Amino acid sequence: MAKCPLCGSSLDWAGLIEQMLTLENANEIFQDREKFTGTFEGFVFKCPHCGEEFYGRNLPMKEAEKVFALLKEFKGSIDWENRKVRLRLNSLLALDTMLENWDRKVKG
Repeated sequence: MAKCPLCGSSLDWAGLIEQMLTLENANEIFQDREKFTGTFEGFVFKCPHCGEEFYGRNLPMKEAEKVFALLKEFKGSIDWENRKVRLRLNSLLALDTMLENWDRKVKG
């Protein structure tokens, strides 16, 4: 799971995505994978624990891409009016990773 590159605290993906929802063209960004990843890498996030800022490129891109896929898969996952994420992204990511590991064990 994502950790602050400065203080090492665990980060909540929903909170990170909500920071991106403040962008003027957020709705457009969250429709296209390439726009999302490009914006994510250059976005300046603020750690809720230490208050320091860091770029998205310092977070695991594989997780960010899974988060994007989860947001696309679950319709209504973002409350655009209130700029809030309705999913528990960390829990879904952990479940997704667990299922991937299980598939690898079963197949290999």
